[in-house]
Amino acid sequence: MIHTAVVTGANQGIGAATAKALAGRGVNVLVAFLRLDPEPDPSIPEAYFTSRGSGADEVVEAITALGGRAHAVEADLARPETAAELFDEAERVFGPVDVLVNNASGWVQDTFLTDDTDQFGRVQHPVTASTFDAQFAVDARAAALLIAEFARRHVARGGNWGRIVSLTSGSPRGFPGEVSYGAAKAALENYAMSAAAELRDHGITSNVVHPPVTDTGWVNDEVRARFSVAEAGEVADVIAFLCSDEAGRVTRNVLRMS
Repeated sequence: MIHTAVVTGANQGIGAATAKALAGRGVNVLVAFLRLDPEPDPSIPEAYFTSRGSGADEVVEAITALGGRAHAVEADLARPETAAELFDEAERVFGPVDVLVNNASGWVQDTFLTDDTDQFGRVQHPVTASTFDAQFAVDARAAALLIAEFARRHVARGGNWGRIVSLTSGSPRGFPGEVSYGAAKAALENYAMSAAAELRDHGITSNVVHPPVTDTGWVNDEVRARFSVAEAGEVADVIAFLCSDEAGRVTRNVLRMS
């Protein structure tokens, strides 16, 4: 059976690597992305900002060059309507969606402190309504709406096989220095665990992957000196496994990679 996946934030980093990994397993992939123009930060390599502002042509070309099928859609997940629109487009191009990877993030580094930079020299902001909204709109609300759309369509067509994988970071006990990001991810984890319990009788598994520090372009020398840094492909391989037939009995887990 050929599966179809929606992967968000798939123009760069872990999302792009995941789209390629799934396609390598024969999965059709809707590559969802949004070109962003982040605030400049001299402590972060310029390549990071370039990739965040890129389209998804390279990802689609890489997949099709290896015989896979991919279709890119630029979409703003902060819009509540986007979830249904992405599934409509995936169904139009490939057919029903049975794999969902919630990878996109509205990341903004914020803190309750008054320091302008963190321990690695990265720019940080005070917690405001804007920093809260940017992250909860994408990391929590959009992920919840995507899961809901996935579930609604799956149940309506009588589906009996489905995979949901979401990406998290920080800890439910707090993420100092990235407090709204950590809080939004804690909400996402809760949604994912509820989905695993509610949807298991419909053949859907739902898991969360907690990557280690991963080089998606933002890692500077100070970060690399302190942590063992993973490559995006290593995380993508774990996600692809959780989306496979072999992982049919793996659900309701937060998998913390070392």
